[in-house]
Amino acid sequence: MDITSAVESLTQSANTLFLLIGAIMVLAMHAGFAFLEVGTVRHKNQVNALVKIMTDFGVSALVYFFVGYQIAYGTHFFQGAEALTAGHGYDLVKFFFLMTFAAAIPAIVSGGIAERARFYPMLFAAAVIVGVVYPFFEGIVWNGNFGLQAWLAATFGAGFHDFAGSVVVHAFGGWVALVALLLLGARRGRYRGGKVVAFAPSNIPFLSLGAWILTIGWFGFNVMSAQTLDGISGLVAVNSLMAMVGGILVAMVLGSKDPGFIHNGPLAGLVAVCAGSDLMHPIGALITGGVSGALFVVLFEWAQNRVERLDDVLGVWPLHGVCGVWGGIAAGIFGQSWLGGLGGVSLMAQLIGSLAGVAVAVIGALVVYGAIAKVAGLRLSEEEEFDGADLSIHRIGATSMD
Repeated sequence: MDITSAVESLTQSANTLFLLIGAIMVLAMHAGFAFLEVGTVRHKNQVNALVKIMTDFGVSALVYFFVGYQIAYGTHFFQGAEALTAGHGYDLVKFFFLMTFAAAIPAIVSGGIAERARFYPMLFAAAVIVGVVYPFFEGIVWNGNFGLQAWLAATFGAGFHDFAGSVVVHAFGGWVALVALLLLGARRGRYRGGKVVAFAPSNIPFLSLGAWILTIGWFGFNVMSAQTLDGISGLVAVNSLMAMVGGILVAMVLGSKDPGFIHNGPLAGLVAVCAGSDLMHPIGALITGGVSGALFVVLFEWAQNRVERLDDVLGVWPLHGVCGVWGGIAAGIFGQSWLGGLGGVSLMAQLIGSLAGVAVAVIGALVVYGAIAKVAGLRLSEEEEFDGADLSIHRIGATSMD
């Protein structure tokens, strides 16, 4: 082997390891989704929260491997293992990394529809959305499918920029969740006589644990979105940190020190900074995160107290849906060179791309969940919901005193 081949081999192996570490970090984030939901829902629905995140991940991996990845990138794995190991198996690890992103969609939805959804109908919906609907939009943004990116670049001087998925992953998942939870309706007993009945979180330490796991894993989500070592940037890491801090502090102030708001604040900031984390100045990222923290607190309280049918248990629509759209727009603002960013981004392209993500998510969710609602039904019976999803679906509670 000559020096050039040796260097090339070393580069390929390093890139494969780099992306593999990122994939493992995002995989760990799914434990964060699980514990965030476990800590938020009532005790009688804790097992269901854990099971949903695990089984949704399994189904997502399967459908994305066989269908979704090919829709998004035109690449399949129906070839021998010898071919798949080319380049130290980098293409396989890239699939693994992007699959963990795709699996975040049903994990996001899970938190919104908690405590009243049937198991298999929602699992089937997750398969269709991850296998078909999500990769359709993912391919448009990250692979240039159907020419939208080329049109935006020709018209506005830049395509839609979403470095790590503020819109592609988070906004998409949040708006899918909004459709699902509106079709399901509010949990029974949530509203009585026009007033909100508070269902307190079952376990604040679990909620906190989930938030911390997500926060740590997010640095793999964002930094490793470079996908190669030569693309890595400390700017992405520090921007993620600053947006996280902005989300925490604003949520603390506006949320009156409520632990639920404080632990979702960093997540709101991190959702928003994904899109422009590779472009913004750290001060722009701090502002982006702070605005996101405010959006989450204000919209969560509004949705819970003013919109009776919008019973969003974990607040995934404001957290992921709205903050994700804000992140797409913020990249077009704070990514501008005159605001200290690196430039090469168009606010109009960011607006159009963000709205396109919302449109695909809402239309796709209406088709998928609407069809399943008519054929099989989405919601537990009144008795099953009263007993809790743990006993009704899984025949076991979260804890036993025996």
